[in-house]
Amino acid sequence: MNILIIGATGKTGRQLIKEGLEAGHSITALVRNPCKLNEQHPNLQIVKGDVLDLASLQEAIPNQDAVLCALGHKRFFIKTKILSKGTANLIQTMTKYGVRRFICITALGINDSRYRLGLYYTLFTIPFILYFYFKDKSLQEKLIEKSNLDWTIIRPGQFIPGKKRGKYKHGLKEGHYILTKLITRADVAHFMFKELADSAYLYQKPGITY
Repeated sequence: MNILIIGATGKTGRQLIKEGLEAGHSITALVRNPCKLNEQHPNLQIVKGDVLDLASLQEAIPNQDAVLCALGHKRFFIKTKILSKGTANLIQTMTKYGVRRFICITALGINDSRYRLGLYYTLFTIPFILYFYFKDKSLQEKLIEKSNLDWTIIRPGQFIPGKKRGKYKHGLKEGHYILTKLITRADVAHFMFKELADSAYLYQKPGITY
């Protein structure tokens, strides 16, 4: 398949590139600064662009079979709509060019998974550190749900470093109200490509943890 990866220079995005290339897909990585992505592969194309710039999306999205989104940022203490505005642009451009399959990472603890990232996140991290970030992710999810795309929203637990295990739990009720469940980015990437292959969670929002 021809797959566009958004957020390709992030830690999860890099795992998506690795997983996609290993699976034999043709990967296009949309990045603001191509110098930050040193990977080289015959099936990897690096395109300079920004999800906030519709013109660059219109160059990257045509002829893709699917878009995998690992969009994120580190402006936790600033009110911003980078995630929701970027996703709105993706939805608009994908709809325009007839690219329907969209798999996007958000997080446990959002919307109808509220409280399922454990007490530490529920009582401290989300309200005091990630409030604006999670509010934007919440809006991002709602925009995806209202779209006409063939979407799946992936909600990981807390990221930890580590290699792909290939064994993890996933489901619509995944997570824990007391404990913070963990997952590696490599296994999230593995799960996203598994979902791309079988569409088991089409129009659904599964969580993924160990």
